[in-house]
Order: sequence, then C-alpha cells, then structure tokens
Amino acid sequence: MEISERLKEMRQNAGMTQEEVAEKIMVSRVTVSHWENGKSLPDIVSLISLSDLYSISLDELVKGDSKMTEKVKKDAKEAKNNKRLIGITALLVIVVMLVYGVSIIVGGGFKDFCEGAIWWVLIAIGLAASMTYLSETEPNEDRKK
Repeated sequence: MEISERLKEMRQNAGMTQEEVAEKIMVSRVTVSHWENGKSLPDIVSLISLSDLYSISLDELVKGDSKMTEKVKKDAKEAKNNKRLIGITALLVIVVMLVYGVSIIVGGGFKDFCEGAIWWVLIAIGLAASMTYLSETEPNEDRKK
C-alpha cells in the first residue's frame, strides 16, 4: 500500500478531518490533501509528526512505499550536503578574519587586504560549490541494482 493510501486510511480510522490533521502537525489542509492524493510526499519532520499523531512507528509508516523511502534517503543526503557547505563557508569566514587580523597587525590597509583576499575567497567559494555539486551527482548505489 502506498503512503498516500495509508495516510488517508489512518486519518479516517482516527475520525479526523484533513483540517484537524493539518492543525495538529502544523501544515496546511491542502498539504494534507496532496499527501493523501499522491501529489506530493511528506518531509521527514511531517512524517515524525504523523507517526506520533497516529501512534505508528516511522518504519511502519514509510516501509512498503519505494517513493517515500527514496525521498527520505534523498532528504538525508541533502541535509548532509548542506551541513558540509555550511561548514566550509564557516571555515572560509574564519580564515578570512584571521588573515585580515594579521594584515592589520603587520600594517596593511583594508583595501590591500581586500585586493589580496578576493582571489582566495573566489577560489574557496568555487571549491565549496564544486564539492557540493559533485556529491549530488555521485551515482546512487540503489539505482545500480
């Protein structure tokens, strides 16, 4: 059974309307309708809320629907990539601040610092973007099977 059918059945068994479900998990009624009609899939936060609402494990809720399982895997990978990009950006900001601090101590001006640092900043941004792009285009092991 697909997750859309399962969600509709669980809501009806709980004697709730789409509006009531939407209020309890803090989404719109249209969103709940789209989930139940197979037009879209819930994100992981909504899945956890639905799992709690219907007193069902995430495993029971997600398993059996390959689209949903694939979406959860994709969302997890995106979160990992975003975390990596934020880390690289934070490291870049720290390095720029350190270099700027050193340039002030040794007597360099702000203009000189900016002219010297801009190339390194652009290279680092390019590297971060490339790493993110390459990690998104790596072949998925599940698709090889």
